[in-house]
Amino acid sequence: MSTTSTTLTPLAPTAPHTAEPAPRFTDLLAAEWIKLRSLRSIPWVLGLSAVTIVAANLKSALYTRDHYTPGSGDPAAMAQAALNDAFNLASADILLLLGGGLGAIVIAGEYATGLIRTTLAAVPDRRAVLVAKACVLAAVMLGFGVLTVGVSFGLSQAVLSDSGIGQSLTDPAAFRYVAAATLFGPVCALVGLGIGTLIRHSAGAVVGTVVVLFFLPSLVTERYRWTADLLHALPLPAWQRLARISLAGWRPSAYPATVAGSWITLAAWSFASVAIAALVIHRRDH
Repeated sequence: MSTTSTTLTPLAPTAPHTAEPAPRFTDLLAAEWIKLRSLRSIPWVLGLSAVTIVAANLKSALYTRDHYTPGSGDPAAMAQAALNDAFNLASADILLLLGGGLGAIVIAGEYATGLIRTTLAAVPDRRAVLVAKACVLAAVMLGFGVLTVGVSFGLSQAVLSDSGIGQSLTDPAAFRYVAAATLFGPVCALVGLGIGTLIRHSAGAVVGTVVVLFFLPSLVTERYRWTADLLHALPLPAWQRLARISLAGWRPSAYPATVAGSWITLAAWSFASVAIAALVIHRRDH
C-alpha cells in the first residue's frame, strides 16, 4: 500500500492594512465648490439678482439726475443721495433674501436629499466640512457682491457725474458705503447657513432666515435703550448705519448706533453663525 504525502504551502503574508489619509481642507473646499456649482438654479438666481440690483440702482440714479438742479441742496445730503443710488434699501433687501436663502438651502437641501449622510460618513471631521461649506458660500457671495456693487456704483456715479454729485471710491465715506454693501451678502449667507443647520428643513430654514434678518428689525424700535441695543445688534440695521454717511434728513435717535459697533455686529453674526452650526453638526449627527 502506498501513501500520498501532501505538502502544505505556507500562506503568503498579507500586506498590512494602511488607513486612507484624512482629506485635506483644500479637498473639502473643492468638494463643496463642486456641490454648489452642480445646482443648476444657482447661476440663474445669481444672474437675475445681479441684473435686478443694477437695474434698480441705475433707475434711481437716472431719476436723481433728472430732478436735481446743480448747486441746490446740502452737499452732504446730496452725497448721501448719490451713494443711495449706488446701492439702495431695495437692493439690500434683495441681497439679504438672496444670501440668506442661499445659505439656508445649501445645507438644508443636503439634509433633505440625504447627501449629508454620505458627506459626513466620508469625512470624520464634521466641523471641517461645515467650515469648508461656509468658506465656499462666503467666497461666492463676496464675489457676487464685488461684481454687483462695483458695477452698480460705477454706473450710478457716472450718471450723476454730470450733475456734480457723483462720488469717488477714493473718498473714505464712499469706500465704507461700498464695503458695507459688498460684505452684507456674505454675512446674510452665513446666517442662513447657521439657521439651516439648526432647522434642517429647506422651507423652514428659509422662512426662519427671512424672519430673523428681514422681519425682526421691524419689530424693534430705538425708543428705549435696551430695544435700541437689540436693534443695533441685528445685521440689517448695522448695514443701514454703515451706509449712513450724513445725518441730514435722518430722524435723530437718543441711542444712535456707532460705526465701529456696526462693523462688530456684522462680524459677530458671521462668526457666531458658523461656530453654532459647527457645534450643532458635531454633536447632533454622531
